[in-house]
Amino acid sequence: MPTSPPVHHRQLKAEHRAPAVIAILVALALYVTLPSAFYPPLRYVVAGIAFVMLVPAVILNPRRMNRETRWSKYLSAGQAGLLAAANLFALVELIQQLVTGSSTDGPRLLLAALQVWLTQIIAYALIFWELDRGGPVTRRHAERRSLPHADFRFPQDEDADADAVKEVASGSSEKTGWVASYFDYFYFSLTNSMAFSPTDTMPLTTRAKALMALESASGFILLGLVIARAVSLLH
Repeated sequence: MPTSPPVHHRQLKAEHRAPAVIAILVALALYVTLPSAFYPPLRYVVAGIAFVMLVPAVILNPRRMNRETRWSKYLSAGQAGLLAAANLFALVELIQQLVTGSSTDGPRLLLAALQVWLTQIIAYALIFWELDRGGPVTRRHAERRSLPHADFRFPQDEDADADAVKEVASGSSEKTGWVASYFDYFYFSLTNSMAFSPTDTMPLTTRAKALMALESASGFILLGLVIARAVSLLH
């Protein structure tokens, strides 16, 4: 059976800006609307800085991710890191309140836990999206042979194996030039936060494993305390 040669020169459409922008705005809304006990002035400052950082990135690529400069790459990665760090600080405060808060605070804290958890998923998805294979612009526009080393291995990266059926192999990254979009990293972040381990996507680098470990550990601690809190509310 004839097989298609690997794709080196790719004609991929640039990734759309909207999914990442919507995710950032949702995360900022979740973060800003945390209960008043979560240091409102700090939250407003962080959200304001993150929003200001978003503006030049959108101006540079208003619809599709076609252009990238050194400052825009640092700005986008810094924004994702800021959101993750701020949410981690909120997680620490949430843990303290879950452990020491009164029973009347239960429903409010459970809602806050959901907000922190969702923000965490979005923030880590943004980090993964910005880091893997040079980021969203490089992944789509650079020749595959010149792409930076991958931080993550997706199922499509393996679908060209000899054992794969034709309809699976024909959609592999080797045959089609496929690369992940923001939603792929969001799904990956969601499953990592729920399963506390890799599912269909595997980490390949130390930094990828460290980030996944931090997200999984944070989600595990949060889930354990939320379950304990919910049980205490039922008694």
